[in-house]
Amino acid sequence: MPLTAGIVGLPNVGKSTLFNAITKAKVEAANYPFATISPNVGVVEVPDVRLNQLAALVKPQKVVPTTFEFTDIAGLVKGASKGEGLGNQFLANIREVDAICQVVRCFEDSNITHVDEIIDPIRDIETINLELIFADLEQVEKRLDKIEKQARMKEKNYHEEYKTLERVRDGFIKGTPARLIHLSKDEKQVIKHMQLLTLKPMLYVANISEEDVVQYEENNHFQAVKKLAEEENTKVISLCAKIEAELAELDDESRMIFLEELGINESGLDKLIKVSYNLLGLETFFTAGPKEVRAWTFKKGMTAPMCAGVIHTDFQKGFIRAETIKYEDYIHYKSELAVKEAGKMRLEGKDYIVKDGDVMHFRFNV
Repeated sequence: MPLTAGIVGLPNVGKSTLFNAITKAKVEAANYPFATISPNVGVVEVPDVRLNQLAALVKPQKVVPTTFEFTDIAGLVKGASKGEGLGNQFLANIREVDAICQVVRCFEDSNITHVDEIIDPIRDIETINLELIFADLEQVEKRLDKIEKQARMKEKNYHEEYKTLERVRDGFIKGTPARLIHLSKDEKQVIKHMQLLTLKPMLYVANISEEDVVQYEENNHFQAVKKLAEEENTKVISLCAKIEAELAELDDESRMIFLEELGINESGLDKLIKVSYNLLGLETFFTAGPKEVRAWTFKKGMTAPMCAGVIHTDFQKGFIRAETIKYEDYIHYKSELAVKEAGKMRLEGKDYIVKDGDVMHFRFNV
């Protein structure tokens, strides 16, 4: 299954409005490989100008963008880790996603109440982060009790896990989520099976008013979230969920006119998709031919055979080589034939690490 980002937020911060915009902007079913999609999952196209530029040169019968999933996480209230509200459902849903997009309210509107009355995005972020920490802390303490005996007997795997979980627990007690505890790659691996909520990458989504869309940097609430994000070495984006809902109702041409009238060149939803995609270490390679120009998602660091397997498992099993062209070379020389004549097509083997933007043709034999 593809990687997915979960959208979370307190009541009345704009989470539902944003998710409704995502579901209205969903891709055609024919372009999505999974027949049954849960009602709380929105599938969107990943905007990529490179796909359109390749298609303009190749002129294929069909152009297929790659896709990304967002999951609408059940509403959260203070006390969710203790089962308040839809707490258990919230925690179960969030364990299934690979990254978290936390929508925080950065707009004032007397007609839309806030659960804590006063608008304070930092307090809202702390509320959600603490609920995730409380849930993880309970899980970690249970695990420490379970493996303490083996750890004291110096059984290697348990000993390493115990030491790592002790560090994580100490961080939780100080209010630090696992993603902000400096864990080595080995330490993360040894506790991977715990599926800790606070170890998932986090993106903050500042929901601003229509008036602040262009000058969002002047919004004090946004600046507060931006400062926190910088301290945590994570990302924050701004968008207006209300505008995104309106954009989702329009066709492509009308959408572009609306964006121009607003004075912006990219929708908030497009920003959200791109940043979430990058947050998970995802990149794109392309296949290009007269029948189809298509974008494919792969995880950064994957080899050529592994990327061949993204298209079809038989391609990976019988992988021989990958004819590979840099995207920039394809655009410069304007055709596959011209690229070959210029000596810019490469034959890559099983150890080749695929690069973002590679245009590939896989040779295989099964």
